[in-house]
Amino acid sequence: MSKTTITPFTADDLVRRLPELGALLRACVHDGASVGFVMPCGVDESEAFWNGKVLSSLRAGGLVLLVARQGETIAGTVQLDYDTMPNQRHRAEVRKLLVHPAFRRQGIARALMTELERHAHGLQRSLLTLDTRTGDHAEPLYTGLGYRTAGVIPGYARGTHGHEYDATTIMYKAL
Repeated sequence: MSKTTITPFTADDLVRRLPELGALLRACVHDGASVGFVMPCGVDESEAFWNGKVLSSLRAGGLVLLVARQGETIAGTVQLDYDTMPNQRHRAEVRKLLVHPAFRRQGIARALMTELERHAHGLQRSLLTLDTRTGDHAEPLYTGLGYRTAGVIPGYARGTHGHEYDATTIMYKAL
């Protein structure tokens, strides 16, 4: 197993590695991850996400995109969205923690979250929020990292197969 390195990606890095980032998103969705997409999640849709929403936020300076790699292979990502309103400059949102199914159970998600919290601290953000599908395998990870449940919203989003509506758990952590 190669050593995992975690680095922030620039807009240029994203553009250069767009096909791999799209493949990561598709692999996670096809493995059942609740990250805003339903199956089938195709190349165009997955790359449009990175090339649109994420790229524009990176260029605007309101987002940190952390990428975990083993060698040169992208194993996972997480986003820190700190583009907040003036009365919320103390907080940021954790978005799209993705670990490729082939790289799971190696501590990559935990390492990404630890690095994300370090970046949040450096940006003087003292409160992090996130949402995750209720009962998902990520929920105990977040709890183990010190995130607390603020509440549960039933029927929040369509499941990855698009037939049912899943509840989401809203979580937070004071840094």
